[in-house]
Amino acid sequence: MTTQLQSAPEFDYIIVGAGSAGCVLANRLSANGKHSVLLLEAGPKDSNIWIHVPLGYGKLFKDKRVNWMYQTEPEPELGGRQVFQPRGKTLGGSSSINGLLYVRGQHEDYDRWRQLGNVGWGYDDVLPYFKKAENQARGASEYHGAGGPLPVSDMILTDPLSKAFIDAAVETGVPFNPDFNGASQEGVGLFQTTTRNGRRASTAVAYLGPAKTRGNLKVETSALGQRVLFEGRRAVGVEYRVGAEIRRARARKEIVLSSGAYNSPQLLQLSGVGPADLLRKHGIEMVLDAPGVGHDLQDHMQVRIVMRSSQPVTLNDAINNPIRRTLTGMRYALFRQGWLTIAAGTAGAFFKTNPRLASPDIQVHFLPFSTDRMGEKLHDFSGFTASVCQLRPESRGSLRIKSADPTVPPEIRINYMSTETDRTTNVEGLKFLRRILNAKPLKPFVVGEEDPGTEVASDAELLDFCRQRGSTIYHPTSTCRMGNDALAVVDQRLRVKGCEALRVVDGSIMPDLVSGNTNAPIIMIAEKASDMILEDAR
Repeated sequence: MTTQLQSAPEFDYIIVGAGSAGCVLANRLSANGKHSVLLLEAGPKDSNIWIHVPLGYGKLFKDKRVNWMYQTEPEPELGGRQVFQPRGKTLGGSSSINGLLYVRGQHEDYDRWRQLGNVGWGYDDVLPYFKKAENQARGASEYHGAGGPLPVSDMILTDPLSKAFIDAAVETGVPFNPDFNGASQEGVGLFQTTTRNGRRASTAVAYLGPAKTRGNLKVETSALGQRVLFEGRRAVGVEYRVGAEIRRARARKEIVLSSGAYNSPQLLQLSGVGPADLLRKHGIEMVLDAPGVGHDLQDHMQVRIVMRSSQPVTLNDAINNPIRRTLTGMRYALFRQGWLTIAAGTAGAFFKTNPRLASPDIQVHFLPFSTDRMGEKLHDFSGFTASVCQLRPESRGSLRIKSADPTVPPEIRINYMSTETDRTTNVEGLKFLRRILNAKPLKPFVVGEEDPGTEVASDAELLDFCRQRGSTIYHPTSTCRMGNDALAVVDQRLRVKGCEALRVVDGSIMPDLVSGNTNAPIIMIAEKASDMILEDAR
């Protein structure tokens, strides 16, 4: 490998992937001016106008210019359906195309990580990094920070349906909670979002933007990482492709993979770090037999209920009426207000399907619009949506390369609902959600249930509905899992076990899924990793 790097440019750190974690790392590692940093991103710059409009995620859902648009293999428990897996492919990564919700998960999630042997990852350990990242619109407090790079804002649009949903949940027995990221997650309320003045605040905007002019930071876009280059088991460089050109760069200190739960394990396997049988199958020279790379893939599944509204107060009505659609666009253009500011959930709820549980096992996302599939045309009737998401699925899957060619998408197997707990939790979650949707505060807005419809009533019928309609809520994790067992890929400082000068910093390192949306936890992970990397550089 040495001859390949003799004339290559050198940097102290090379970060592969400019997503939710990579942009944080690029900012923090270059901040003191002492270290040179190369940031590689396979996608383009974040210049697409819809990236910066909060509701624009619907336009980006199937835009291959900024989206990897992966698919799972046929899912056994979902009738053999393939499940679409959108992932960001642009500066900011998935934080540039996601639903913008700021949710940290439960205190218990991180304490569980620590109990699994991951010293330094309990809730008390990670809270300072959540606060460090945050610029909370409500100001600093015991649980929140102010003055950090990441804006966290309250909803600009308060629509009558979202308020009615909150009132209905309270009537059903769910306590009102003004802050899902405070003392306790349980309850119902409005989500906060990663926005500033009605515009998306991706990590490319919040972290990379302020750092771009630094002389010690170089950012290359449309640069597809092909493999990590090794001398023995020490990572010394990265080979990447820009158009038809193959380029290489050397790292004096470390290489950090921040390509996400799908692309980080893919790149490790392409580089010779992965299951020996898989590497042999594809003719890849083995650097390290690491059977855990790509193991333990986890994701949150969602199942949506669509309701017909009796009043024209939904986004469907605003978009399907030409005059209202024009006024909606003008209101956003002039004032950064209105429907185009909404995230992939206005109101939300966290509840237990069983009172004996220590913490909520279901998350609800409420949306004042409806569609057959996310990212597709809105219904031509007044409609709204509420979905259930099982927070701690037991099902486990895998990520394995299909080819030694880095442009070939990997084999993604998630195995949704492969355990009895997962099947039961989804059914019980739907039953609880139905009680909320049929409560008195929502009755003035409801004609009836459109999908699945009241004829789907028994547990068996609801389970079949989950199999037919269940889909991802876009939170893959744990394919380069942190831990101390034989299948763990990284240690508590996120160093790849068995290798030198190589770390993974993104959602793939989570020991298991957090109980909520994953973007805020991934930003926290990158903040914490930045400190560890700089400490180890001394």
